[in-house]
Amino acid sequence: MRHFLGGALALLMALPAAAAELGDDGLHKQPWMRDTFKDLREDLAEAQAEGKRLVLFFEQRGCIYCAQMHEEVFSDPGISDYIGENFFVVQLNLHGDIEVTDFDGDARPEKDMARKWRVLFTPSIVFLPEEVPEDQSALDASVAVMPGAFGKGTTKDMFTWVAEKRYLLDNGEDFQRYHARKIQERGNGRTD
Repeated sequence: MRHFLGGALALLMALPAAAAELGDDGLHKQPWMRDTFKDLREDLAEAQAEGKRLVLFFEQRGCIYCAQMHEEVFSDPGISDYIGENFFVVQLNLHGDIEVTDFDGDARPEKDMARKWRVLFTPSIVFLPEEVPEDQSALDASVAVMPGAFGKGTTKDMFTWVAEKRYLLDNGEDFQRYHARKIQERGNGRTD
């Protein structure tokens, strides 16, 4: 019996990691992604009520870089838990037709809102401040935009930099300097 269990365990460990869950829309899903009416004013209010930061996460069906982020980065419990504890994430489809209402009251399908916000890549992650004036668009109000797929270290550092509101500090440590310092602290010399 022990030999059987050991063999079964070895077989399970040799299998590739499970693919990230795909929704009916063909986009990858995480437990911390919220299904909302995509009225950003309401989403921001709900995020504030939960003590979290609003994040817009653009993806598209068949995006290999999105799959990479979900399978290699968001599969890390430390990163996934951090996002779930600190962020209110609204997923948007780069080519989608669901109506999105921006902070300035402009309502458009996701694909047209992506054009308005100049989102060109997937994944693209837009980080919003805690408060947004009614006359500003999400892009104009954003505190950071993460265009493209990055490794675990860069992704965790960006989410941490935003959560800690380091973009407000006047110490000269922009994200690049913060990320370089975190790489040195980790001691791995890698930028992932």
